Amino acid sequence: MVRQIKSRQRVAAHGEVFTGDREVTAMLDLVKPETERVDSRFLEPACGDGNFMAAILERKLAAARILSVSPRTKKSPDPLEFEKNSLLSVASIYGVDLLLDNVIAARDRLYRIWEREYESVLENEADDACRDTVRFILSRNVVCGNALTLMCVDENQKDTGEPLVFSEWSLPFNDTRVQRKDYSFAELLAAASGESDFRRTGQTDIFAGLDGQCEPVLLRQYVFDYRKENSYVR
Repeated sequence: MVRQIKSRQRVAAHGEVFTGDREVTAMLDLVKPETERVDSRFLEPACGDGNFMAAILERKLAAARILSVSPRTKKSPDPLEFEKNSLLSVASIYGVDLLLDNVIAARDRLYRIWEREYESVLENEADDACRDTVRFILSRNVVCGNALTLMCVDENQKDTGEPLVFSEWSLPFNDTRVQRKDYSFAELLAAASGESDFRRTGQTDIFAGLDGQCEPVLLRQYVFDYRKENSYVR
């Protein structure tokens, strides 16, 4: 059972109330097929300590097991295929919260969910460099900021003037290399807001504009090997 408040003071100061398990499940079931796609992106703009993100990741990792079933055994996931699909599952989940303790808790929660499944499938093939990569992805995908002003915040929840930046992650090389592209959140929203899905439903992929006419400004681009220690560090 998820507790829905941490303290009355936090409720009064920040309106912080966490969504219960039943409500999380019911809401995710409304978009069930998307929660079961390893590369379907989700953004929680007031993520708290990760109730929605944790449930989404659990569904994605279950899908990753099925997607990675070895053609040889037709029962168990192929370890390295699961590794790639599990990494994409983590990399497709984004969150923003005003409170740093929530952000740290959410990152840790998502990492522990991923690590449990990773070690269950990989066993002796589990790789420390891959673990570090997942920690790094979470440090960039779950951030402390204000989703209304699109700015990072300080320890007093005040805007710092530094824009929120999100990374698009992909595995386009059919090996263990990851491509990372950084964009400001403001640019992503501006590009995505013209998409037809947004106008029709009010929902959009924040990276949807990358192939369209309103392409956002690319801040940085890197390629690194998720099985090489510290290769992601810039």
